[in-house]
Amino acid sequence: MSQDRSFIKSGRNTIIHKDKKLDLVIVNSEVHPRIKVTPHGLEPFKEELPKNRREAKERYLDMVYIGSADVFGEEKRLLFIQALDGREYKVDYSKIGTKLFVRIHQDSYL
Repeated sequence: MSQDRSFIKSGRNTIIHKDKKLDLVIVNSEVHPRIKVTPHGLEPFKEELPKNRREAKERYLDMVYIGSADVFGEEKRLLFIQALDGREYKVDYSKIGTKLFVRIHQDSYL
């Protein structure tokens, strides 16, 4: 199943975006803010979530449910996201609402 996904997971808490045609929508849990990973970096995802995979593909999105069994199997407090802009971002869910919630971890990981 993961062969057709637009991301790969690395280690215990890293998501690597690999398909510039689809944006990733990171869903850690129902209570945490959702994050959209685009080829240009990260931004908040304020839209309604797609109802299914087909609708997500029509909107050029790939849903990443962090707690699902095929991703990490549990929600994460700390997540690293390697975006197609060449940066690795650190998302710290314990710092929601502060400027430390999402920040650049490495400016160039390539």
